[in-house]
Amino acid sequence: MATKYQEVADIVRKRIENGTYKAGELIPDQTTLAAEFKVNRLTVKKALDGLASEGLIYKQSGLGTYVRGKIPFVDHERDVTVDDFRGAYQEFGPDRIKSDVLLFDVQLPDEKIQKNLNIKRIDPVYEVKRIRIIDGEPTVLEHTYMPVKLVPELSKEVCEKSIYTYIHDELGLKFGNAFRKFSALGADDEDVKELNVEKGSPILEVEQVVWLTNGKSIEYSTSHVPGDKRSYTVMNINNFN
Repeated sequence: MATKYQEVADIVRKRIENGTYKAGELIPDQTTLAAEFKVNRLTVKKALDGLASEGLIYKQSGLGTYVRGKIPFVDHERDVTVDDFRGAYQEFGPDRIKSDVLLFDVQLPDEKIQKNLNIKRIDPVYEVKRIRIIDGEPTVLEHTYMPVKLVPELSKEVCEKSIYTYIHDELGLKFGNAFRKFSALGADDEDVKELNVEKGSPILEVEQVVWLTNGKSIEYSTSHVPGDKRSYTVMNINNFN
């Protein structure tokens, strides 16, 4: 039997899914919802906290709770939320990790990128492809998209170090949360070339979307990690950038 907070969460979730509460809009405050459902505010808070952990809503201090909507690639029963953004560069330090930038470009987003970053066709994005080399060994093949308007003046030189450090320290932006999806694949030709693995060997794919505290999507990325001991190293990293 569902608890009261689960019942409240289910109703709010359905309202988001059917468009009663639309993406980008404020939902009723906790007092209003508590009165509607005849429960206390603590029950409503617990329900909303659960929906926030699913990525369906986000909170802005002093303003209220906004609808983010369903994340295109996320299965909320299997995939995981992320709230630590130290990144590989901070985790390992500059002496142990290097980044080989294979591609740095600006382009208009295709439909998939538009959906995952919640942007329009006319909004340009950076496309960055990097090999993260840890202790001299190619460890992660990373493919990242970021809106130009949110990360101005990103450069290849920044990508050779830490994108997240630039976003946090230089731009003064704060990360809110993220969702990450894990898939098992067989190594393709690019994995063979860049990660020094055999064709068809196990590859862990990590698909991720990251938001700022204001609810705006700042990153959509996929990363390939060889399914050997390198995977265990990388899975101890909270984020790759």
